[in-house]
Amino acid sequence: MNFRLLGAVSADGVDGELRLGPEKRRSLLALLLLRRNHAVSVAQLTEALWVAAPPANARTVVQSHVSRLRALLAEAQADRHGVLLTTAGDAYALHLPDGLVDVERFDELLAAARAEQRSAAVVDALERALALWRGPALTGTVASPPLEAWRQSLEENRLAAVELLGEHYRLLGEPARAVEILRAETVAHPLRESLVSALMLALFGAGRQSDALDWYHRTRESLADRLGVDPGRALNAAYERILRGEGSTAGTGGPSAALPQAVVRVPEQRRAEPDPLPAVDLLPRSPRGFHGRETELAALGDAARTGPDGAVALVTGAAGVGKTALALHWAHRNAARFPDGQLFADLGGFSDRPVRETGEVLAEFLAALGVAREDQPAGAAARGALYRRLTAGRRVLVVIDDARDPAQVRPLLPGGTDAVAVVTSRHRMLGLLVSELARPIPLSVLDQDESTALLARVLGPARIAAEPAAARELATLCDGLPLALRIAAAKLAADPRRELASLAGQLRQEQHRLARLATEEVGVTGALRLSYEHLSPPAARLFRTLGFHPGPVIDAYSAAALGDLDLCAAVEALEQLAAVHLIGETEGGRYTLRDLVRLYARELSVRSGPVEQRLARKRLADQYIYTGLGAAEAAEPGSQSCFVPVPDSHRPRATAEFATAAEALAWLDEHRETLAQLIATIDPDRAWRLALTQWPLIVRRVRDGWVPQLEHALDAAVEAGDPDGESQVRALLGWVLVSNRRLPEAQTCLAPAADLAQRAGNQVGRAVALINLALVQAELGDTAAAGAGLAQALEIALAIDHRHTVTLALQHLARHLLDTGRPRQAIEHVRRGLELTAEEAPAGRRVRLHTACGEALTALGRHPEARARLQAALAEAERLGYDEATAEVLRALAHAEDAAGLARAATVHRRRAEEFGPAP
Repeated sequence: MNFRLLGAVSADGVDGELRLGPEKRRSLLALLLLRRNHAVSVAQLTEALWVAAPPANARTVVQSHVSRLRALLAEAQADRHGVLLTTAGDAYALHLPDGLVDVERFDELLAAARAEQRSAAVVDALERALALWRGPALTGTVASPPLEAWRQSLEENRLAAVELLGEHYRLLGEPARAVEILRAETVAHPLRESLVSALMLALFGAGRQSDALDWYHRTRESLADRLGVDPGRALNAAYERILRGEGSTAGTGGPSAALPQAVVRVPEQRRAEPDPLPAVDLLPRSPRGFHGRETELAALGDAARTGPDGAVALVTGAAGVGKTALALHWAHRNAARFPDGQLFADLGGFSDRPVRETGEVLAEFLAALGVAREDQPAGAAARGALYRRLTAGRRVLVVIDDARDPAQVRPLLPGGTDAVAVVTSRHRMLGLLVSELARPIPLSVLDQDESTALLARVLGPARIAAEPAAARELATLCDGLPLALRIAAAKLAADPRRELASLAGQLRQEQHRLARLATEEVGVTGALRLSYEHLSPPAARLFRTLGFHPGPVIDAYSAAALGDLDLCAAVEALEQLAAVHLIGETEGGRYTLRDLVRLYARELSVRSGPVEQRLARKRLADQYIYTGLGAAEAAEPGSQSCFVPVPDSHRPRATAEFATAAEALAWLDEHRETLAQLIATIDPDRAWRLALTQWPLIVRRVRDGWVPQLEHALDAAVEAGDPDGESQVRALLGWVLVSNRRLPEAQTCLAPAADLAQRAGNQVGRAVALINLALVQAELGDTAAAGAGLAQALEIALAIDHRHTVTLALQHLARHLLDTGRPRQAIEHVRRGLELTAEEAPAGRRVRLHTACGEALTALGRHPEARARLQAALAEAERLGYDEATAEVLRALAHAEDAAGLARAATVHRRRAEEFGPAP
């Protein structure tokens, strides 16, 4: 076998390249290969498989990918090559012999080259090492921090090999070949001084002295403009060697003779400089206690790199996130880059003060630039023209703070190509990106470590070290918002005896949190209010109603329901809220509210009155009910609708549509938390209905913590006095309890369900209740009662001619016959069930029918047929992403392989089954 990481992540088996599948599975394999022969914990894998916070079911996803990877390796007979994926507690390890991974071979060749004295041997080793690269390392993996760190490390080693190869080409008297490989890399990495130095020496060796010196001057300017630093020792040394004529080598590497004539240094032709400006510095003082933001500062430095069009950097973010502090910190740090002056204007775009007039700001700028007030033109347009003329050709920095829209900013942008403007705004200012080629630097809240460090800057490290848990909780309660963190720190600094835990306890109370995150001059509420007051009326109304939304994710459909808007209007309003950073935009047209913003929206929503609150929540619940019914139908085609919506329901103007079962199940999973919150707070008639819409996901992930939600739904159905709803919730809850081995509770729950369904006239519900009760009876040893109940359920289903329920009854009857030692009769029931579902797409019923048939064939000693049947079941289960059924099939396959004497294959299947948890 061979594994490749230097390029697209891939693996070759005996029959060719393995089909590794999606990005996350490739990422998992990559990390296991990079840490080969060492245990990698589930936590480490989770960190590598998601860029942002992992979902609640991250462990299950990791286990599923490990299971599938293990199956791929088994199919490729990897164990014959010594490759084995093992489980070690809460970790996995990929064991493999030396030489199977291209990274390993590359490292060996690079080490050999570094140890070799002869240039010809070095070149041979390095050429073979670099030939292993087929593109950027780890292509096709998640761009998570751990994998990005590995990617950078691998790239660093590759560049080191390129530099070494260039040096030895030059020592062998082949500078042209050195130039060929070094130039492309230098263009891609223009600030890597060791690479530029190697290229300069190669160019000089090839007789291209002017090109070599040009690369030096070009790099020196780039280092100054982008990083504010001078060339390092290696770059200066290469420059001086070339000037002295010592940069050329030949043969085995000795220095060449000096050049036949001295190198003449010609002074650069300088352009005429404009008249000097008076010293200008309008910057406010640098913000105190500024901490972190190194990534954003680097991005700002990159955006402020001048070019043919000058440079405009746009720092955007939510209220209180620290835009002004970032801009001023960077401006003071880089003031030396702008010897002709630094200008500053606070436009007050999102403040209680009147917005500043453009003409007034221009007058202030012109005065600072030495133009007396009486000499300034009268109109804003004329002042703007003079301002641009004065700043053309000057290296000036202009910081334009708190802008509301592009029209405010454009007249204040300096002229020429050497000036830089840094603009801050709560608005995304797309117009400025389009018309002025502004480069955006979005600013988000701080993570927990950064937040704690900010607290430490104000309070001192000792105080944080004394209460680390409380400091972390404060960081969370302040939502990572620098404004909130500074207010909390100020309150603690004002009283050195006050414990951090005391303030955290107060902020824990949501109804008082915003009030406590305020001082006499500034507060989080005030900052958010200024963003809210600049919204259009539809966007403001929607923002108020978002306070009613109980879940973490908002989409256009739920927003439309809350705001009582059509879908297009909801999308437009959401985009306005995102543009001023009151909500965050995620993948797939979904949005999130930070906790402090949610609390502010909730404060506004309370002012709307209890009637509007109830109506908005009902509209949202009805949106989820109608969408959930569509999701259940898409996930289980042919199944009977669980219920009809309540008579006073609000039919949504639009609902999400699902082309496949996978899309429907993904929607149910994504909105699970929101549905749970709604079920706990909405009226009883809607609560039990919302719970039942999730049944396709529940039966697939039956041991995933559904009991509390379903118990609440059962209470709601009883309170609503709806026998049909009570019966269906009891049937579903009973199924979950059985699967979780809570058998006495399941029997108590299921006992009345069939009678309730009959009283409601729901024969399908009655049959399902009988089936689920029979499962409990069988588990408790009452096989006679179980058989009778299943037979009755089949009779009811046949009488009403409901194929879905007939198949369900046949499936469970087959299992019952199998468990009671009647495999031949079980096969007959399976065949009837498969005939009824012959034209269906893969479904859970078919998986379980195939599984029962395979087990029956195993019991009859028909091993080849059994394994074929179980392989068919496994394929359908995996296409469905049905973990519970997949585990069942794997256990059945392991038993079948054991019975057939195939112990190795049985072990593989048993290990895969273990990835889904213990057998019920």
